[in-house]
Amino acid sequence: MAVTGSVRAGIIDVHAHWLPRELLSLPPGSPLGGMNDRDGELYLGDNPLFFPTTAMTDIDAVVTDTLKVGLGARAVSAPPFAFPVHAPSEADDYVSAYNDRLAEAVSSSDGTLVGLGLTRVDNVAAARREMTRLTAMEGIAGVAVPPLVQVQSYGDGVMREVLAVAAEADLAVLVHPMQLPRPEWKDHYLVNLIGNPVETTTAVASVILSGVMEELPNLRICFVHGGGCAPALLGRWEHGWRSREDVRQGSSHPPADSFAKLYFDTVTHDPQILRLLTAHAPPDRILCGSDYPFDMAQPDPVRFLLDHGLDARTLEANGRAFLGIQKPA
Repeated sequence: MAVTGSVRAGIIDVHAHWLPRELLSLPPGSPLGGMNDRDGELYLGDNPLFFPTTAMTDIDAVVTDTLKVGLGARAVSAPPFAFPVHAPSEADDYVSAYNDRLAEAVSSSDGTLVGLGLTRVDNVAAARREMTRLTAMEGIAGVAVPPLVQVQSYGDGVMREVLAVAAEADLAVLVHPMQLPRPEWKDHYLVNLIGNPVETTTAVASVILSGVMEELPNLRICFVHGGGCAPALLGRWEHGWRSREDVRQGSSHPPADSFAKLYFDTVTHDPQILRLLTAHAPPDRILCGSDYPFDMAQPDPVRFLLDHGLDARTLEANGRAFLGIQKPA
């Protein structure tokens, strides 16, 4: 286990973001331009992100905000703009630098923060090299990765092998969408409002229908934003699996069986959707999430969950199980 030190007792938010100022330039090849500070507000290229730069870059600010909303701890990962996917072979130095800074940051947080590092998903050897480094870093519990890269997800090829490396290394995997652009989503923030859940849903289906969880039963993998549209589509996938040979050719178990082995965070923005998620996912697979500090974040994640029937002790235990943390402080 990478996380062997003391982590504060209480509910753990597994979905929050941090990036040091010296890495705001983003990895090589980023089509969005770097992130930058303008009078204390963070921008992505020329686009405002509508929160203070310190909320993304300053560890003391992240710790303060974590405790302010009643959380015990937070798992922080890079924002998806920092995923090394556009020129991955040129991004090794950026990935290593981020992971080194992340380990330093969480070690200074007095047990309030845990880290989810970066890794390439285009090359198995590079992923193995970096994940091996992560396992030796105190306070690092796993990796955050994109759901899709070009035309591939985690059902086959290199990306599937990367999940096998993570399972072998006993690292948690947090799958986070990237807001991939499409012409029909150019207005109304649809690239996020529709694009993010659709990306996540595609990755969930890829993992379930390709038999990943049957092959890797020890893989700890979480899909954010409540699994996107997956809870609403699970019945459709079940029907397709029972009705069509091409749907079930990659998996020997019905989709609901594999769905029950996945973790999901609770950034649903709607109690009814949260209830739908908890109707399909077992109680021990539900994780507190916030998406801090973005504009689409759940601002009071603990209150949202407790007000809608989730149990604080169960949520804490689930967060520790997913992240591989053994004992509370």
